[in-house]
Amino acid sequence: MLGWRSTCPCINMNFILLSFLFLMPVWCEDADTGEPTVFISILVRNKAHVLPYFLTLLHNLQYPKDRITLYFRSHHNSDNSLEILNHWFNKSSCQEYHKIIKDLENCSDPCLLPGEHSSVGWTPAKFHHIMNMRQNSLDLARYDRSDYFWNLDSDVLLLEPSVLLDLISNNLSVVAPLLTSLGAYSNFWGAMKDDYYYARSDDYNSIRKRTAVGCHEVAMVHSSQLIDLRLQESDFISFHPSQIKDYPGPDDDMIVFALSCTLNNIPMYVCNQQDYGIIMLPLEEDQNLAHDLETLRYTLLETTTRHPPIKIDESLMSYMPQVPDKTKLGLDEIYVINLERRPERRERLKYNFDLLGIDAKFISAVDGSTMSHEYIEHNKIRMLPGYSDPYHDRPLKWGEIGCFMSHYKIWEEVLTSSHDMVLILEDDIRFEPFFIEKFQTFLGELKSRRDEWDLAFVGRKILPDTEEWFLEGSKTLMKVDYTYWALGYIISKEGARKLIEPKPLEKMVPVDEYIPIMYDRHPNTTWANQFPNRNLKAVGASPRLLYPTHYTGQHGYISDTEHTNIIPEWL
Repeated sequence: MLGWRSTCPCINMNFILLSFLFLMPVWCEDADTGEPTVFISILVRNKAHVLPYFLTLLHNLQYPKDRITLYFRSHHNSDNSLEILNHWFNKSSCQEYHKIIKDLENCSDPCLLPGEHSSVGWTPAKFHHIMNMRQNSLDLARYDRSDYFWNLDSDVLLLEPSVLLDLISNNLSVVAPLLTSLGAYSNFWGAMKDDYYYARSDDYNSIRKRTAVGCHEVAMVHSSQLIDLRLQESDFISFHPSQIKDYPGPDDDMIVFALSCTLNNIPMYVCNQQDYGIIMLPLEEDQNLAHDLETLRYTLLETTTRHPPIKIDESLMSYMPQVPDKTKLGLDEIYVINLERRPERRERLKYNFDLLGIDAKFISAVDGSTMSHEYIEHNKIRMLPGYSDPYHDRPLKWGEIGCFMSHYKIWEEVLTSSHDMVLILEDDIRFEPFFIEKFQTFLGELKSRRDEWDLAFVGRKILPDTEEWFLEGSKTLMKVDYTYWALGYIISKEGARKLIEPKPLEKMVPVDEYIPIMYDRHPNTTWANQFPNRNLKAVGASPRLLYPTHYTGQHGYISDTEHTNIIPEWL
């Protein structure tokens, strides 16, 4: 197949695309000299807040740009999406693409489609507009004789640069990269009901969570579909019901696309060999662009649990969404425990705090891997008599001592400062979506019930067969049972005093064993009885607001406590 290149890299278009392209001066390249040609169709409407991220990641794709045609369509915007797009088109690097086609249209406020209301929710007018645009894009890709057509929504963040190469290498007629979200939503349906709407399949979560890795045949893919146009069967694929004889389904571009495939025995696949990216949660009927901006904020937070923070193209920095002013969230201090040899975690959390508007203080963790015997003797550290790890039947590890001392140093600082209520965080945390709003509700209850707690878990591991209950009259505060992890908790000055007074360094256990001992919910009474005054009052947020970024056994999991040596016998 011959490749074609326009003498002008950016083409202004209205609705006469085919005739306009036909008249453009072109020249032929040698046949079969590179990767397959890809026509990428991108729809943009009121996505100014997402575009700096989307365009950066699009340009970062590891694929020869002279084999890519970009087709941008953007109408009826009420934000500055068009300004951002036009700014990006003028970048010198845009000249690298085989071709950029622009179909952009300004409008006066309110920027509504015919028959559309001011709500963000979907209307028949919106569905028909989208179906027409997607079908037009597909037809243009066929006319352009591209090898592949990639329908790509502008609220998709492609985190893995190899995604396009990977998808093509699978040699499938219709394929999509798995895109996850803040919740269970993703860009595929595992099954479809008799009325052609969504149904949950048994394998949906195993695909979404990547416990089953590979390319999986599914009932629908959307928001990022790659179609092999070289195959004759692709001629039957459509986004518009008028293109399907006796079309049986509703007027919905995603369902039309899926039925055009299934009615013609064209399988659709979603591939999850890599963590390819993330998709924004769709807006509800009563939500607006402010909600979409908030969703973006937490979507960006979620990306950092699996990939480094997105580094925005310098030319787009001026269009970045405004971040909130930083506060301590109504607390006296927010401490973050971080090992100096883990700068990537520190930088990740700084990025997260910028997005959330959190003013935090980083504390250098005590590094168990470099701890000396002199440090042990100076702090009079000894292991609790009779202690043995309940899962591995071993003594303490150096890393567990370092972790305990990191928390202990903060407890001491709270006692000697004017602080009355602080938040302590470890550096491997993941924030629950819409954390700030949920945290403020949680903190409000804590402040109104000061006499009922000394320590309040924001995140923790709830163990099996525990018995917990809500405090009377509360919808967010749980009375906690034996629990693991100290990845995030609020502690009062009185709580710090109750944890330090028993001299725990002289009979040390891991910090997440010690805290349950002190609120008297530890099942090992032999250990607990060595701390007679167990009067710490502990509660926890329900639902939990913090989780670890990785769990044991997951790709990317690192433990700076477990991956150290066992302490010598003399401790």
